[in-house]
Amino acid sequence: MNSLLVAMRVSRYLPRTVVRAGAWAGSNVGWLRNGRDRKRLEDNLHRVTGLTGRGLSRLSRKGMISAGRYYSEVLELPRITERQADARVQIKNPEPTISHIHDSGGVVVVLCHSGNWDLLGYVCTRAIAPVTSVAEVLKPRELFDTFVEMRARVGIRIYGSEGSTTFKNLLRESRDGVERIFALVADRDMSGSGLEVEMWGQRVKVAPGRPPSRGPHRSRSSPSMCTMSASPALAAAPRAFAGGWRCRLAPPFGRRTLRGPTLWLR
Repeated sequence: MNSLLVAMRVSRYLPRTVVRAGAWAGSNVGWLRNGRDRKRLEDNLHRVTGLTGRGLSRLSRKGMISAGRYYSEVLELPRITERQADARVQIKNPEPTISHIHDSGGVVVVLCHSGNWDLLGYVCTRAIAPVTSVAEVLKPRELFDTFVEMRARVGIRIYGSEGSTTFKNLLRESRDGVERIFALVADRDMSGSGLEVEMWGQRVKVAPGRPPSRGPHRSRSSPSMCTMSASPALAAAPRAFAGGWRCRLAPPFGRRTLRGPTLWLR
């Protein structure tokens, strides 16, 4: 059985301090083993920061511990109360977002791979509007379904990244008259057919900002969602602090309606 699936089932019976300590220890063991995950992380960190040697090693260890912290908090999510969630999350500048949701019926929040999205979504669902997102379909499928069920319990609706069907579901939700936040990760191309852009002096692939012309497995990105639904978009960058997570919502940076054929949606 998948180790993460086992952890999700066992952790509900353990004190939270034990879960957190186990995640911290597991992260350090993974770092000390100097396996594939650490080497890939250090390769990416070197490209961005230019660090080498001990400086790079210290940073990669912090990164793996941070990832372990995220997973420990995910394991806690089914037990966390609304009061505890509110105490751990600070949302900065929410008023313009709330205003645009009331005016447009929804916004697309552009996220990167940073912070605890689940906890932020839990708070935003109650404080601003219901949250819908898309996640990679993990293997085994049972693991993915467990994550979906866990997030649904705190008000977050998840669609698996499964081609055009997923995008159609997002568009239907954007037009159902219910105020909603569409939280979409935009810094990773999971399709293999993304666009090359320059970041930190390196060429990387990101999800293309357009709807597909053909094929069921093209990437569905935040820009595509904005253009097809006419929803405004804004960026959000969660950051850790001692007591939890702080997230600043930037002002919306674009809203337009796509002009052109949309037969593929029918």
